Amino acid sequence: MLESFLKMFEYEFMLRAIVVGALVALCSALLGITLVLKRYSMIGDGLSHVGFGALCVALAMNLAPLTVSVPVVIIAAFLLLQISENSKIKGDAAIALISSTALAVGIMVTSTTTGINSDVNGYMFGSILAMSDTDVIVSIILSVAVLLLYIVFYNKIFAVTFDESFARATGTKTKLYNTLVSLLTAVTIVIGMRIMGAMLISSLVIFPALTAMRVCRSFRRVVITSAIVSVVCFFAGLFVSFCFSMPAGASVVAANAVMFIIFSIVGMIKRKVS
Repeated sequence: MLESFLKMFEYEFMLRAIVVGALVALCSALLGITLVLKRYSMIGDGLSHVGFGALCVALAMNLAPLTVSVPVVIIAAFLLLQISENSKIKGDAAIALISSTALAVGIMVTSTTTGINSDVNGYMFGSILAMSDTDVIVSIILSVAVLLLYIVFYNKIFAVTFDESFARATGTKTKLYNTLVSLLTAVTIVIGMRIMGAMLISSLVIFPALTAMRVCRSFRRVVITSAIVSVVCFFAGLFVSFCFSMPAGASVVAANAVMFIIFSIVGMIKRKVS
């Protein structure tokens, strides 16, 4: 097993997937905590559908997928926040409205142009083999930017996560920081779609946070545990994918599901003992 693990690092495409995937897993875990606690966890699923629609249009027009999808998904995140806050359409309904429309546009464009080819299939279900040098560089830059912004505004994000009304009363610009979280989530979703796929990337946002909350109670411990769990599950899933020739995205999700079950059992035992 150790030999197989070390052999995984000999391939360039695996090194690309490891670097980008670990960064995306870390970003997703940190942002997922806020989204889950604010009952907005399905935003990841909605934005991934928007991203898929944008990628289909980009591929049909022979444009760089990331160059097109990043701004489109950021705009969608902003619109989603505005619709949810300023209209009668709330939360999950707003997500369903925007995501289903974007997905429909993507499918229509694909069916009338390139069809469901390997590129489209790769973005739908993930493909670590198709990552170019440009994809890797852009993904690393964006991931590092997301992590830095999260660290810099950690206290403000903590405030709007737990008590938005109190934060607003103390002068915190809650709308600004809610928008920041949405935008960081949008960027993370787009760069993670290449590895995880549009259909599975949202699990990378939801699973680590829920897993950490099975055993941790303080926000800081949940953040640290969620980050560790997310990265460990990504490596485990990628290792299984490499050894048994399974899809990387599905393997990572399966690893997260197993970890969630383990933490749930540990949490129940911990509560009974205490």
